[in-house]
Amino acid sequence: MPAMNEHRSAQRPVSRYAGSVAALLTKHGKERIIAPPLEEALGCLVEHVAGYDTDLLGTFTREVARPGSQLEAARRKARIGMDLSGRPLGISSEGAFGPDPFTGLFAWNTEAVIWIDDELGIEVVGAASGKTNFAHCLGVAWDEVEAFARSAGFPEHWLVVRPGNEHDDRIRKGISDRDALREAFRSACKEAENGSAFIETDMRAHANPTRRETIARAAGDLAQKLMSLCPACGSPGFWSVERIPGLPCEECGAPTNETRAEIRGCRKCPHRVTSVREGSGHAPAARCPRCNP
Repeated sequence: MPAMNEHRSAQRPVSRYAGSVAALLTKHGKERIIAPPLEEALGCLVEHVAGYDTDLLGTFTREVARPGSQLEAARRKARIGMDLSGRPLGISSEGAFGPDPFTGLFAWNTEAVIWIDDELGIEVVGAASGKTNFAHCLGVAWDEVEAFARSAGFPEHWLVVRPGNEHDDRIRKGISDRDALREAFRSACKEAENGSAFIETDMRAHANPTRRETIARAAGDLAQKLMSLCPACGSPGFWSVERIPGLPCEECGAPTNETRAEIRGCRKCPHRVTSVREGSGHAPAARCPRCNP
């Protein structure tokens, strides 16, 4: 019988990045979230890079506006980390918040983790999304603030307080206990012309466990993609690049917008593979534009 470690190595695909070092620029503890799934899957080392204030590229509390898109911001951070470390491999993550894409009723967090490989000339992006506690309130009474704090998952999820409105630059971040919250609330009310305090969730990674879970899932998604190699050239990141709609309705047989097949493609060469989605047969009539217009 083979030894256990021999069995595991036989089951595990060989990673192109085994023994490589990838730079990760972050100031909010993301290396503790992103590094484990990548190091485990790829056999690489994720090197935490400091020496640059990533808040200069945008803050969730709006002191600094983020230029460009979510992906552009992640790419910019990865590039800075690569420049600072001199590594040809770079990683970075960036989050975005807004209403959920299904009903528009719930707060939603989308996370992107980018991997840049300058030796191959490719970029691969892992992504994940889900509900979050992104919220705010304008409080004039302490019981209002306490109710909001409970709904936001405080004190595990930290809070931010500022006087009067969301744009006041007299901001108090990283509030993680009840006494600190009460003091920040009282001070903000005294400073505000309208006598109120604007309280919001602190969405920085080290301050928000729910967001950390989403970042971890995005890092896991990235690891999966990097372990998927192109059958033609062997480059990492051979993954879905396009979906083909047209799955027939279970009632009338008309094509729907549900996915019938997907195209997987290489980040390096032109190789593409089209495959019918596993388990696909028919789309529910509820999703048919003819049966349920």
